[in-house]
Amino acid sequence: GALAAARARGPRGGGKMAAAGREEPPVALEVVAEEAEAAASAGFRLTAVRRDPAVRLQHAASGLEPLAWSEDHRVSVSTARSIAVLEQLSDVHSGGQDMVIHRTAVPAPAAACLLKVGPKKEVAECKEKFASSADPTVSQTFMLDRVFNPEGKSLTPMRGFKYSSWSPLGCDANGRCLLAALTMDNRLTIHANLNRLQWVQLVDLTELYGERLYEAGYKLCKADTPCGELGDFPEFQRRHSMQTPVRMEWSGICTTQQVKHNNECRDVGSVLLAVLFENGNIAVWQFQLPFLGKESITSCNTIESGISSPSVLSWWEYEHNNRKMSGLIVGSAYGPVKILPINLKAVKGYFTLRQPVGLWHQMDQLPVHSIKCIPLYHPYQKRSCSLVVAARGPYVFWCLLLISKAGLNVHNSHVTGLHSLPIVSMTADKQNGTVYTCSSDGKVRQLIPIFTDVALKFEHQLIKLSEVFGSVRTHGIAVSPCGAYLAVITTEGMTNGLHPVNKNYQVQFVTLKTFEEAAAQLLESSVQNLFRQVDLTDLVRWKILKDKHIPQFLQEALDKKIETCGSTYFWRFKLFLLRILYQSMQKAPSEATWRPSHEDTKISISDSPGMGSTEDDQEEGTSKQASKQSLCDTSKGVDIDDPAEDSLHQSSDIGGREPMEEKLLEIQAQIEAVEMHLTREHMKRVLGEVYLHTWITENTSIPTRGVCDFLMSDDGYDDRTARVLIGHILKKMNKQTFPEHCSLCKEILPFTDRKQAVCSNGHIWLRCFLTYQSCQSLVYRRCLLHDSIARHPTPEDPEWIKRLLQGPCTFCDSPVF
Repeated sequence: GALAAARARGPRGGGKMAAAGREEPPVALEVVAEEAEAAASAGFRLTAVRRDPAVRLQHAASGLEPLAWSEDHRVSVSTARSIAVLEQLSDVHSGGQDMVIHRTAVPAPAAACLLKVGPKKEVAECKEKFASSADPTVSQTFMLDRVFNPEGKSLTPMRGFKYSSWSPLGCDANGRCLLAALTMDNRLTIHANLNRLQWVQLVDLTELYGERLYEAGYKLCKADTPCGELGDFPEFQRRHSMQTPVRMEWSGICTTQQVKHNNECRDVGSVLLAVLFENGNIAVWQFQLPFLGKESITSCNTIESGISSPSVLSWWEYEHNNRKMSGLIVGSAYGPVKILPINLKAVKGYFTLRQPVGLWHQMDQLPVHSIKCIPLYHPYQKRSCSLVVAARGPYVFWCLLLISKAGLNVHNSHVTGLHSLPIVSMTADKQNGTVYTCSSDGKVRQLIPIFTDVALKFEHQLIKLSEVFGSVRTHGIAVSPCGAYLAVITTEGMTNGLHPVNKNYQVQFVTLKTFEEAAAQLLESSVQNLFRQVDLTDLVRWKILKDKHIPQFLQEALDKKIETCGSTYFWRFKLFLLRILYQSMQKAPSEATWRPSHEDTKISISDSPGMGSTEDDQEEGTSKQASKQSLCDTSKGVDIDDPAEDSLHQSSDIGGREPMEEKLLEIQAQIEAVEMHLTREHMKRVLGEVYLHTWITENTSIPTRGVCDFLMSDDGYDDRTARVLIGHILKKMNKQTFPEHCSLCKEILPFTDRKQAVCSNGHIWLRCFLTYQSCQSLVYRRCLLHDSIARHPTPEDPEWIKRLLQGPCTFCDSPVF
């Protein structure tokens, strides 16, 4: 929306624009200030609003780009002792207006990481020799180098994390994102969050890579010249630099072909992790999905970039006419940026460049701090293109890559005059190409690319975080997957010209979209998955909880979508809105529910035998308790004059409570109706799978007869597709029923309820919402928002049932654990 609006406005009000193919001279600070004011007045205006709560970090933020936001809505924060992971949930069961955040942590390893450069005994002897060397250039270089001495000795130990990177969605055993973490002492590990509470280390890539180099004699290929002795200091340095990671980045998920024992080929998902080392080498690891650990590693290839002092890495993935190009963009601390070709063995449909392409050649000593590659569509050239942006000091370098019949076209330039201090963090919204940069003085710039006939230019504006949070210093920013929120690491800024005595590191959130923009994006979504758009649904949730009603325009637009489209996504969206509306009308408990109530005991005394308690007395006691409760509420500071609260707390003598209870019952009935519709649609899908995959009428662990009877039991449900499908299935089943039996008493479990099964002896079992089988084991899985449960797949389950069990929740789209 912002991109379209900016494009419609054209060149007006965008501040200083970058022209293609030339570098602009530095701009004086006075000119920058004038342009910023002009841009704010003449161009668009982004209203950033604070979103509570602010999450306080236990330790100081560490490393470059300490913030990263995953595709499954988890924010990783690199700190001096751990990686704090903040998971954003759009909880339909919570009536609080604050953002719902689930917090976990990946602790730093207790032991220091020692890189494998040779046999332990020989390495210890060499270290002692270098430390006591008479040559100060050797002894001092050795003692002060933290790669050689990570445990510290006379220096402080290296604790904490340098960088973290999230994989694409669908890489771990639950179909979520993996986390690659790089510690300060150069240990590169991959972690997964399999049970929501605990992070598990799946593999230590630093250890594996060190073993590979040791076995190969520290040579990249057999043709290399023999390496020197470990006792030579240059060789000692070389072996360390060739396995000291600088950055690592994940590719998108690609498809590889695996040959089975019967010579059949099957498609297998895989993902690549590129690791950039200090000496310029890049190791490309290939992992089979789902990634389970060491056994999922398919291959590891090392390529030489030829870049001295590399600083940053990013994947270039370009798609045009079903042809996929890939490469790696590498930046240097001295300034140059180039794309390296990557040959992907056994990957279907991928091509690469014939030779490296230099995007910026000059050794201008401006270090490349961060690189983002954004796929866009060029409206004038009518083809896809790639926008590469890199933070270089206080400037943003940009490069537009477009493949035409003439070959690869490269347009590049710099955007200057954005910040008066170096850029400390940069993030990009990949949906519309908007780039955000920040410097340490609490100023964030939003840059929107606008295409021209030749290349593009940027319209930008300033976001002053001091107007949102007060005086703050910023250490990192990250934008949410759908561009609704900006996460910022802040500490206290200067007060009356004085620096703060203590630094409190916090992760704070700022809205980048309005409720109307979020709602429109959800209605026009191409993803059609509520879980993948949690940041947008959270904005909608916040609005409904504040206003206590669903806006009319959203209701009408959603009803129209439901009428015209056959997708169940809009039904799930409607269910989400109704559940939030129901929560907004619930009366919040005035005191903690776990606290014992003393009034209850007083009332129970009057109910004891011999007291002559009547119904009138009981009613009087209840009303006394209610009046006492309302006095407590008043003393606690509840605002009685609040109109929103007043509608919920009207006394029954003027009939205020009945309409509210009727409204709640009406919403509850609507929720039931939408849930029933979604259940029936999923039942049809399950029955379709049963019909396709059961050649004989064997028991498929799906209660087929029960599901059919349940669908046909409602006379008001008239779906021709369902009736035809059920007719075919019953004909195939003949008169066989395959009933489910209670594992406790062996009685038949009737299918009368879609959520649970109750046998004649009263034993209750919950039903798996993916297969509708009763879960009669002690362990089962639950969806992220605790909407429904699902059973675990068993080894005897056929492939199609395992595929069904991998599905998300049919009500909220969230994954199942």
